[in-house]
Amino acid sequence: MTDTSRLLHSKRIVRIGRAPDNDVVVRDLMASRYHAELHTTEAGGFEVVDLGSSNGTYVNGRAVERCEIGPSDLVGIGQTSFQLDGDRLVERGDAESGAFTARDLTVRERHRGEYKTLLDSVSIDLPEKSLVAIVGPSGSGKSTLLRALTGYRPADSGEVLYDGRDLYQQFAELRHRIGLVPQDDILHPQLTVMKALRYAARLRFPHDTDAAERDARVTEVLAELGLSHRAENRITALSGGQRKRVSVALELLTKPALLLLDEPTSGLDPGLDRQVMQMLRGLADGGRRIAVVTHSVANLHMCDRLLVLAPGGRTAYFGPPQYALEFFGHDDWADVFRDFDQYPDRDWAAIYRQSIHHRTYSAGKAEEEARSTESERTADGPAEQPQGVPSVRPPKPPSWGSQLVTLVRRNFSVIVADRGHVGLLAALPLIMGVLSAAVPAAYGFMAASQPAGRPLACGPIANVDAQCVLLVLAIGACLTGTANSVRELVQERVIYQRDRATGLSRSAYVLSKVTVLGVITAAQGLILAVIGLAGRKLPTAGLVTQPSAIELVLVVVLLAITSMMLGLIISALVRTAEKTMPLLVVSTVAQVMFTGAIFPMFNDTGLAQLSWLSPSRWAVAAQAATIDLTRIGPPADAAHPKLADPLWAHTAAQWSMDVSVLVGLGVMGVAVVTGMLRRHEPQVMRRR
Repeated sequence: MTDTSRLLHSKRIVRIGRAPDNDVVVRDLMASRYHAELHTTEAGGFEVVDLGSSNGTYVNGRAVERCEIGPSDLVGIGQTSFQLDGDRLVERGDAESGAFTARDLTVRERHRGEYKTLLDSVSIDLPEKSLVAIVGPSGSGKSTLLRALTGYRPADSGEVLYDGRDLYQQFAELRHRIGLVPQDDILHPQLTVMKALRYAARLRFPHDTDAAERDARVTEVLAELGLSHRAENRITALSGGQRKRVSVALELLTKPALLLLDEPTSGLDPGLDRQVMQMLRGLADGGRRIAVVTHSVANLHMCDRLLVLAPGGRTAYFGPPQYALEFFGHDDWADVFRDFDQYPDRDWAAIYRQSIHHRTYSAGKAEEEARSTESERTADGPAEQPQGVPSVRPPKPPSWGSQLVTLVRRNFSVIVADRGHVGLLAALPLIMGVLSAAVPAAYGFMAASQPAGRPLACGPIANVDAQCVLLVLAIGACLTGTANSVRELVQERVIYQRDRATGLSRSAYVLSKVTVLGVITAAQGLILAVIGLAGRKLPTAGLVTQPSAIELVLVVVLLAITSMMLGLIISALVRTAEKTMPLLVVSTVAQVMFTGAIFPMFNDTGLAQLSWLSPSRWAVAAQAATIDLTRIGPPADAAHPKLADPLWAHTAAQWSMDVSVLVGLGVMGVAVVTGMLRRHEPQVMRRR
């Protein structure tokens, strides 16, 4: 650590950051190159000034742009903390407090008007270089505890102290110091290991981190986990244990001091189970604190501590794993779990509290040490602490534009890597276009000529085929657009949740999907329209363009894109991918019925207004306006002009209105999807 005593005496400004030409160099990729400055005030004190850093500068967990500091204040830069010690700026490591402590965590959930306790006053501490296993029967609150420990779902009561600091109140700063590996893989399986980790590094590290620095960190993590020889393999080609290592590698990119894993050995055979636990044991011995939720009890002897949860989320045991079976009075874990099931009214928590294990290994000692540390920190006066959950939003989050570019590149890479999916994307518009072309083209989109023997007074024969063509084009555009996106969000929800917790912008994520899928859908709509309209007689000029084909093709493309937004809404709404297919069918059928081309609905109060929410209603209306379908359509319209659909009026103003509403529905869809994603985010992030 740089001796800052001389610097603070000789310079009024001391610059702090990752670049080697700073006065104080922070060797942490989570810090910006030029992160902050320490200024000497006129009164002889000091103030810290943020230099527009990507991850923000924090004082006592509160994001600041400029703030006076004293000896009792803790300054957070990246994952490094500093304090003033007289006239010196001293780095304060995470390990100084010696524990990660959760105290009396209680979580309740409202169900059918009543509150159900999922977690009941659970306490746990993770000393430095420790591996702690969390086991228990299904429904005992293991995953709920993990979400409470990470801040994903803050406990209703109790507190979580990281380095003696409240995690819930200072989540914005501390979230980068906690790694979470959920049960499902948090990487796109279509990508290679190296490419997936590179994209993750681009999203998690400051925008001023160059490619060489990111690649060096990725290479370092792969070597640490023994995955260097698998760097160019697709994740789908890896074994279950190797895929879990890759998920762990993603979390280790930012060098978290605390790593939590949810069922990392689920579905693995005993050999892979042991490999994963040996890997976690090695990571703990390397200086990290690790907690792992598991159903497997075969390798608990590798852990330092074991937390057993009984039904109802109560602590049944916390202590060394080698004493656990003796405590429960059995020789096999199957018998212990059987007792949980057979004696649901037994107060397991009370039995544990009366045992010597509670007096020896409970979290009480760690809590006292954490309180002592906090008291020492505020001995010279209370430090300003943020109130409420979560803490104040950082003044400048990681670059929104950089995230958008990275997400767009990642989305394209994922799509291109799946050749079968690419083939389907190419085939779908061709098939729908051919079906559109199969509609008879005898009359095109113009009124038919007068047949021989028919009196001239009868006028032209109605072109019934034109309406059929518009309907088939609409069906193709709706189905193509919705099918492209209906599974897009739900199938990578776990990835989004983890990225969001580490600072991903919700709007950047949504716009990246709209950009990539929009380009693909627009190309498909263009192919569909060109094939469907080829060889047909079209009006020479449109209402706003010449030739009229431009208007017709543009509307098909816009309908496909807006239907793609409808697919994203469905994908954000459902909780499982299996529910998307029925909704895809329902939404497509609804759009077909609301086109107004099957039966008139403009004069049906209620139904007409409901159809305004359907993109196909406005798309068909715009095309009908272009070709003057009211005049050349079915005879009923010509015979009863009062029944003519007003949205089909053959005027430039009406066409512009139809197209404007169609575009507006698409824009509204972006806003709806962005808002709906909040439901699937970590609770502590929903106010951001």
